[in-house]
Amino acid sequence: MGLHARPAMQFVDLANQFTSEVRVLKGGDEPVEADGKSVMQMIVLEATQGTPLTIEANGDDADEAVKQLAELFESKFGEE
Repeated sequence: MGLHARPAMQFVDLANQFTSEVRVLKGGDEPVEADGKSVMQMIVLEATQGTPLTIEANGDDADEAVKQLAELFESKFGEE
């Protein structure tokens, strides 16, 4: 269904469990970058289903942050 309020909040809640900085990059015709720890910025991405997104993290637990956040997307935020 895309990255509407509920999945955006799930993403932010999980991202905030890590000390690393988390960024989400929206690809396509109008690229946008958002702070993965800010629900408002995540919603502003306006990422509909199928929108290419890249998760980046920088810090001590960056690898684990990206892994768990990607798994959240892969699980479709429990919406199916």
